[in-house]
Amino acid sequence: MTTLTHDTSVTDRRPAAERPARPGTRRRTSAHGLLSKTVVNGLLILAACYTLMPVSWLLIAATKNHRDLFATSGFTLGDVNLLANLRHLFTFDDGIYLRWFGNSVLYSVVGSAASSLICVATGYAFDKYDFKGKEKLFALVLGGVLVPSTVIQLPMYLLATKAGIVNTYWALLLPALVNPFGVYLARVFSEGYVPDEVLEAARVDGAGELRTFARVGLPMLAPGFMTIFLFSFTASWNNFFGALVMLNDDHLYPVNLGLFMWNSITQQQPEYYALVITGSLVAVLPLIAAFVCLQRFWRSGLTAGAVK
Repeated sequence: MTTLTHDTSVTDRRPAAERPARPGTRRRTSAHGLLSKTVVNGLLILAACYTLMPVSWLLIAATKNHRDLFATSGFTLGDVNLLANLRHLFTFDDGIYLRWFGNSVLYSVVGSAASSLICVATGYAFDKYDFKGKEKLFALVLGGVLVPSTVIQLPMYLLATKAGIVNTYWALLLPALVNPFGVYLARVFSEGYVPDEVLEAARVDGAGELRTFARVGLPMLAPGFMTIFLFSFTASWNNFFGALVMLNDDHLYPVNLGLFMWNSITQQQPEYYALVITGSLVAVLPLIAAFVCLQRFWRSGLTAGAVK
């Protein structure tokens, strides 16, 4: 009788991917992965602490009275007077801060919504329609991305002077409608989110071009619209130089320009420090709320066109 035995000295001819990992190799791989995760998480925690440090200082400083603001260190709590500081902020000078805050909401929300709608419609047209000189015109739009906003403030001021809208709400609302980077993003979103077959089906059903865009294209471009709105909202809320150039009436100031004016007189009147710090804390809240509420649209928008 012949006995068949398994020769363990025979070399395993299976591919490397199919061979079982050796115990020592598995332990080394696990330890290396754990070390990598620890280093990455540590760096992320340091970056988060560095990013949140100014906001933390602002929150702590907004709870102090005028004496503790200068008598204690920056990250030391004094007597908690946040509600008193807020009451003083909202009632100071007949509630001028609330007017500035409302102006910022008007400039940012209304201007950004209109700008985002124009950008989405323009990007949709660049993507879905063929017309003479389309790529050259789009290249011109991209050229506008390279121009810093501060460079065109003087020409825009001269144009606003000719139009008679200096020192009005329109002086900030109309320039906010032009957003070349938003047009570029909208075209990318249109390529990734709106299939041509769906538009053709809508046209076969008898829908016109405007109705096709409003009923089919625009709902599909909702993530792109919200992403562009978020960028436009942030830029409009932080638009300091444009307001400084265009506005003279303090009742038309956005909140950042109003706080700057208060801060400019703190050397002569130190009691304005508490107003500036508390007002800065309140002014940050809309940006935080916008990012928290709209981040899911922003995350989905970042992957537009990444997978075909």
